[in-house]
Amino acid sequence: MTEESKISARQQRRLEKEQEKAHEQVKSTTKWVQIRMFPIWLRILLVFLFFAGAAMAGLIVGYGILGDGEPKDALIWDTYQHMIDIKDGK
Repeated sequence: MTEESKISARQQRRLEKEQEKAHEQVKSTTKWVQIRMFPIWLRILLVFLFFAGAAMAGLIVGYGILGDGEPKDALIWDTYQHMIDIKDGK
């Protein structure tokens, strides 16, 4: 290799390193902004609604299917008031 080709190879590597540094600086100054499809408050509301739905489904299955009762009676307050009265000895 000649002296000129060594210099040009060194210059080429130096230019590549400078370009990489410049690219990294651009990356560090550019911030990624994430746009949410559903806001946080909606997510929390959906979790509570799914929880309530799962609880109601569990009551219906437990009272209506496993307990040999009428499934729609599981959602009536009088059913649970009757159970509380029995527990309290009334």
